[in-house]
Amino acid sequence: MQQTILVSNRGQLTLPAGLRKRFGLLRGGAVILEEHNNELVIKPAAVLEIEMYADSQISQWDAEDILDDTQRAAVLKRLSRPQ
Repeated sequence: MQQTILVSNRGQLTLPAGLRKRFGLLRGGAVILEEHNNELVIKPAAVLEIEMYADSQISQWDAEDILDDTQRAAVLKRLSRPQ
């Protein structure tokens, strides 16, 4: 599919409604713009919320995730095997 669109005097592009609907692009949505072989590629982007954790939460997870010596040795042995 090929369409010609105009660049506004502010450098903005308006994507045709059919393409926005087809790719789920909503007002204010994010896209990724990449350059490949002298071509511009526009892809829908997913924006994920970043969670912030308190030091107390991290400490609790660390305490709950402690390996005993046998478990630690098994993990290290598995990691040291050639792939």
